[in-house]
Parts: sequence; C-alpha cells; structure tokens
Amino acid sequence: MGEFDLIARYFTRPARRSPLGVGDDCALLQPRAGMQLAVSTDLLIEGRHFLSTVDPARLGHKALAVNLSDLAACGAEPLAFTLSLALPRVDEPWLAAFSAGLLALADAHACELVGGDTTRGPLAINITVFGEVPAGQALLRSGARAGDDLWISGTLGDARLALDAFRGLVSLPQDVFDPARLRLETPQPRVALGLALRGIATSAIDISDGLLGDLRHVLQQSGVGATVDSAPACTLLAAARGAWAIERERIEELVFAGGDDYELAFTAPPDRQEAVQAASARSGTPVTRIGVIESQPGLRVIGADGRTLARRFAGFDHFGP
Repeated sequence: MGEFDLIARYFTRPARRSPLGVGDDCALLQPRAGMQLAVSTDLLIEGRHFLSTVDPARLGHKALAVNLSDLAACGAEPLAFTLSLALPRVDEPWLAAFSAGLLALADAHACELVGGDTTRGPLAINITVFGEVPAGQALLRSGARAGDDLWISGTLGDARLALDAFRGLVSLPQDVFDPARLRLETPQPRVALGLALRGIATSAIDISDGLLGDLRHVLQQSGVGATVDSAPACTLLAAARGAWAIERERIEELVFAGGDDYELAFTAPPDRQEAVQAASARSGTPVTRIGVIESQPGLRVIGADGRTLARRFAGFDHFGP
C-alpha cells in the first residue's frame, strides 16, 4: 500500500466544516465572524510519550485528546485538525484501529481531519488542532490575579499510578490497574468545561506535565504566587496508602507532579464560586477548589497533615531523564 492509498483508506472523509477537507496542498478554514483561531500542536514519540504495547485505538484517541485538552484550556471550540504520521511499515490492522480511535474522538467533538502527511520512519504522531473562540474571550495563562480561587477539574494521579505499575514500581490488583490504565491511555479532554468557563475564569492551563509544574507557568506569566492547600487524589490513590503500602510522600508526588492527567487548572474571583459550580454542572465535570492566588511570588504547598511541604515537585520535562 502506497502513501496516498493509505491516506485514502484510513484518513479521508467527506468534508463538513472545511471547504476542501483532505487532499489539497492546504486546508481552508473560515472561523465565524467575530471569532479568533486557536491553534495547538503536539508531537508524540514511541518510547517517550507512549509505550509500544499500547492499543492502537487508544493511541489514536490520546493523540487527539492531548490537543483538544489545549483547546479546552483556552476556552476554544474545536474545528479541525491535521495529522502527520511516521510509520516503520504499513500495518493495516494497526492503522484500522488507530484511525478508528482517532476519528471516534474527532466525531465526538465535531473536529474534522483536514490534512497532514505520512512517511516511513520511527513511530511518531504529530497533530495540529484548530479551534475558535470569541475575540477577547480566550482563557490565557496570564490572567490570574491575587485573591482568585485556584481550581482543578477531576482528580489527579491515576495516569501516573498506571505508569508506575508498567515500570514495576508498584504492584496493583487488576481491578485497580485497569481503570488507572484507562486514564493513562484514554484521557478525556475537558472541552465542555473550558467553554463553560469563558467569562468566569481569569486564567487556565491543562495539566499535562504535573499540577505544580504547569501551575508555575500560570504564576510566572501572571506575575503572582499561590498557596495550594489540597489536591483531590484519584479514588484509587485515596485507598492506596493502606491497601498497597504506598508512602504518603509517593502519593503526594503522584498527585502534585504525576502528569498525563489532562485536567484543567484554572482561577476565578472568589465571588464567582457559584458561577464556577454552575459551569461544572453544565459541563458534567467535577471541580474542586485547591488554593488561592497571592501577590507574594512563589508556590507554597500544604500537605494533607497541614504541614508546608519543603521539597520541590518537578513536573515532566521532555528533555529530562
């Protein structure tokens, strides 16, 4: 099977939102009047961002999900995406499953595949996603203000718990490992929450490299500090310390710096708490207040026992070990 046969069989679909769809030198996108384009791109490399054993349908889902999560953090509605795919060889069963997982999530968010590229090489997936947001209403990292509440969606730590199990750092029963693995391999982008938070949140970021590492980007770009006084662990971790003898310090590491959560961290004025809860209800996404934005620079973390944690939690670094 040649390159263009591969594209035609697995990645070409009737155009709905793009005048051209796949197959020309460029895709054409036309945002609605008064809207701005929001654009994000992510590159996933086998062995660095995903395991070689991952189910290809789940890999297709995650490849798009991590990009949609960026749109969610911006409060942007998905429009379309491009896909560049390097493959060691043409593996039709793998391609069928990968494209099915990818396009199922695309359909769920009305996000159209409009172009890309394929080539032979080590397995790598690059997606660029396009969304639209009303001019001046994008959620940015630079908008946090002293006195704002700090919130996150969902829970943290599930994905890293599964990764630790894959690495042999913890032994989990199957009924615990399976849901944790699902969170690692098929994150659910919080697009609906991002849209519901427009006009309410003052800043936002998606939690991809660990809560505290990503939060530091918000603090730096907003010129503020913060105190984090709690963080909701996943239900699996809530029982982990007793059931699997995981130390408290390790649980804190998973929650504060685990990464691969793809939840949203956002800020909002304290008088907008009811509005935040209403946005949570409309989007069907649980949210939890975890701290406060402060004028004093720096990031302070209070542990579950009320102590200030002195150690620095390092988020994922793409050029780290």
